[in-house]
Amino acid sequence: MKIFSPKSIDFFELFDNASHNVIKAASLLVAVFQDMDNIEMISREIRKCEKEGDMMTRDIIKKLNQTFSPPLEHEDLHSLAIKVDDVVDMIWASVNKLTIFRLSFPTKEAIAMANEILKTCEVMSKALIALRDKKYSFVEEYCIDIHSLENRVDRLYRDALGKLFDENKDPIEIIKWKEVYEYLEKAANACEGVANSLQTIVLKYA
Repeated sequence: MKIFSPKSIDFFELFDNASHNVIKAASLLVAVFQDMDNIEMISREIRKCEKEGDMMTRDIIKKLNQTFSPPLEHEDLHSLAIKVDDVVDMIWASVNKLTIFRLSFPTKEAIAMANEILKTCEVMSKALIALRDKKYSFVEEYCIDIHSLENRVDRLYRDALGKLFDENKDPIEIIKWKEVYEYLEKAANACEGVANSLQTIVLKYA
């Protein structure tokens, strides 16, 4: 097995690529709710992001297992890679539900949740850059922002469910949108999972 030296692979560049992939997926998520007439085409693009994310994660873990002394502890980088990938997985899952259920019209709540998820992913990317630059106080600030944005998505999720049950009389539609909302909320939770990993790292190295 080939062993990489600490300087032969830039893990932070790999995470930068992964975060760009997350932002692309989140941007496409917003696009889905802006143009549901083209949901099939956009969902295929998100599926590509999901597959790309899996490949990136496997590459990070493979290189990590072959590197004697990475810039951070193996377990921290491994956990971070998995959790960044979880965000794309949940974005794809939410859009996949839209296509399976053949939902044709967006709700205001879904649009709002998608926009907040995109904002959260953008902050997550900034936190990863700050980690690369060892600006740990900035990492912590970005993580606080991620937690705040996740709380906003949680509130939107609760409001969306309340409105769904109050105003929709079709039980099938209720079931469909409930699942979509759940996966959107899980995407925000996945972003918070990244923030938790980053804060664990900061505690060790700051």
